[in-house]
Amino acid sequence: MSTDTSLHQRRRAPTADELQGIPWLRLLQPPERARAVAQLQVGDAAPGDYVCRIGRPVTYWFGVVEGLLKMSTDNAQGTTITFAGLPPGGWFGEGTALKREPYRYNIQALRKSVVAGLPIDSFHWLLDHSIGFNRFVMNQLNERLGQFIAAREIDRMNNPDLRVARSLAALFNPVLYPGVGDILRITQQEMAYLVGLSRQRVNEALSALQAQGTIRVEYGGLRVLDLAALRSSVQGRSD
Repeated sequence: MSTDTSLHQRRRAPTADELQGIPWLRLLQPPERARAVAQLQVGDAAPGDYVCRIGRPVTYWFGVVEGLLKMSTDNAQGTTITFAGLPPGGWFGEGTALKREPYRYNIQALRKSVVAGLPIDSFHWLLDHSIGFNRFVMNQLNERLGQFIAAREIDRMNNPDLRVARSLAALFNPVLYPGVGDILRITQQEMAYLVGLSRQRVNEALSALQAQGTIRVEYGGLRVLDLAALRSSVQGRSD
């Protein structure tokens, strides 16, 4: 289910619990759901595994069942640009799947993850036959467009605290990542990879957000106490 042979070889049928973590399945009519479930596959990705690579053809529409992925590309200077982190419940690449074009980004596992894939032909069949599926994909495209616009604006700022707050606000997006809830299982090193800062600087930014009462750092993760305030800190500061 991936252009990486190792991950492709580890593909298997999803378990009942894994199917429960796929948010769009519940929006389908019974015949549509049965068809989708029969086509869905999952792969157990090891840290560093690539789910998608720049220039490779699209064969599946992917989603995160467990773990954490990173969407990124490299610029002309060889610097990696991270577009987004992809936590549980997040499905991605619908624009590429719609156009059946080669990938323009890399998707890589930051930790041991379970990745689901719906074959591209099944994706288009659902678009042609399911109103519920169409609404889900439209909401995905709309929400992701807003997320990328905000990310581009804030990436022009030089305030490290803003970069951390922006990444956290994006990861707690309930539309794109319904599997996260109030707590995100992520390490400070993983946050550093996503934000492009040192782990020490990420720790300082998280401590500042915790002091404001916006988040709470817990063992193995972060809990959002006030998502509205976290988003406000992103929108309201530019220095």
